[in-house]
Amino acid sequence: MDGDANRSDTNNLGFLLAKASQHWNELLALRFAERGFGEVRPSYGSVLLPLFEQDGLRMGQIAQRARLSKQTMTTLVRMCERDGLVVRERDHEDSRAFRIHLTRRAREFRPVADEILRELDAQVLAALGQRQRQALARALKGVMDL
Repeated sequence: MDGDANRSDTNNLGFLLAKASQHWNELLALRFAERGFGEVRPSYGSVLLPLFEQDGLRMGQIAQRARLSKQTMTTLVRMCERDGLVVRERDHEDSRAFRIHLTRRAREFRPVADEILRELDAQVLAALGQRQRQALARALKGVMDL
């Protein structure tokens, strides 16, 4: 298959990465809905995960940590706000800026997200084994750093 990875067909690395990501997101969405968090889209992870690490970040800080443009992050934050997961508050240090804070609903979601991610990681581990799972994680980080 490696010889075929550069062709423009379904063995292309970009296609495989996109389809794996799409399937992962479908699994996440299904499990979120099953556990009563159907409003949480997998794409919201780009907002929620940085805020789970440190609540009250500025939009630019979240965008940087999520490796997204500020424009894309603004759209995602608006969607999360609409769905009751975050609120924007004026930054006390800079009145032109906003800080993004998790709502109670998002804080309730965090342990559910942790559990779902553990379940999916266990499935990957069962399918690939520890060495290949670790290699996959390293490889994906490498692709992210291109």
